[in-house]
Amino acid sequence: MSCRVVLLKIPLGMERVAASLVSELDSQAKITASPRGFRGLVLVEDTSIEPAKLVRLIEEKVPEVEKAFAAEACVRADVEEISEAAAKVASERISSSETFAVRTTRRGHHTYTSIDVNVAAGDAVRKATGATVDLSNPDKVVVVEIIQDKAYITVLSGSYFHKKMKPGKNPVYRVFRKLSVVQMPYLGPLEAAHNIGRRIGRGVQTFEVGELVVAPIGLINADELKSFLDGLFEGIESRYRVQEKSYGREVHKVKVRLQDLYQLVRSRSHETIIVLEPEGEPASRLGEELYKLLTGRRRVNILVGSREGIPSGIYRFADLVVDVAPGITISTEYAAVAALVAFTTLIHDRLGDDA
Repeated sequence: MSCRVVLLKIPLGMERVAASLVSELDSQAKITASPRGFRGLVLVEDTSIEPAKLVRLIEEKVPEVEKAFAAEACVRADVEEISEAAAKVASERISSSETFAVRTTRRGHHTYTSIDVNVAAGDAVRKATGATVDLSNPDKVVVVEIIQDKAYITVLSGSYFHKKMKPGKNPVYRVFRKLSVVQMPYLGPLEAAHNIGRRIGRGVQTFEVGELVVAPIGLINADELKSFLDGLFEGIESRYRVQEKSYGREVHKVKVRLQDLYQLVRSRSHETIIVLEPEGEPASRLGEELYKLLTGRRRVNILVGSREGIPSGIYRFADLVVDVAPGITISTEYAAVAALVAFTTLIHDRLGDDA
């Protein structure tokens, strides 16, 4: 089960460069760039230097390496063998008073999934150590790296992984769940409508807003609207799939609805309405007022124009008309995202003050 293996994670295309640099540190080791054809990896086997020491050398001297792991166990890529090895390694590295998580990266074709490994190995580690599972902020992480028929296992401090949500950061996605982005559709050449729809879809899904309402005005070309909507759904779905894989929490998939802009404003006139247009006040001057509206109890409707902009008659029904980038005309596909980025900074700073 023991082995002298170091696994390196490398930016795509830099595998051979990194392998060459590592060979200068340990000329006796067997070094394989993109093992089994899997890009982004370098496998260092039979190292003549103690693996943990080699990892430290690589971290000091080879910036092309993003992460380096010294394997503490090497076994067949079998769920039972992985679980047994993980429990043995963990029993020496994790105490009963600590928390842990198992994180598996699987490469190749197998009859099981990475989640299957996490569950089985996690249960084995829990029984062997008496430690508690914590998927969000574990003290230790049992890392399982599977490359086709081999599995490499190590235990790392939870702090090794650069967490996106460190202490002092306040998650703003909860606030965005009650935001409704009301977007006038981009209508025109079909390919352009589709591409812009896709970008808008990816943007609003990134922020996991409560809903996206596509709000045309009057009689419009159905083919152009369909192309825009197809792109919108494509963008939402593609970003949602990425979030599901990478987030350690449940992801909200943006709901899409369709309503004439004037009818929407009439039906939601009792709710908070914020119009994004250059005629408005700069967001920086409206900080406190925007914060109160965005974090209040009511649904907040953010109205975003297209090539024509939001009709000025609607301004009378708005709580605020906001200019998020004074002096800059933001293109249709980036207008909602620009506003949400501005709101993110505004909300986060004040959430920190309130904490």
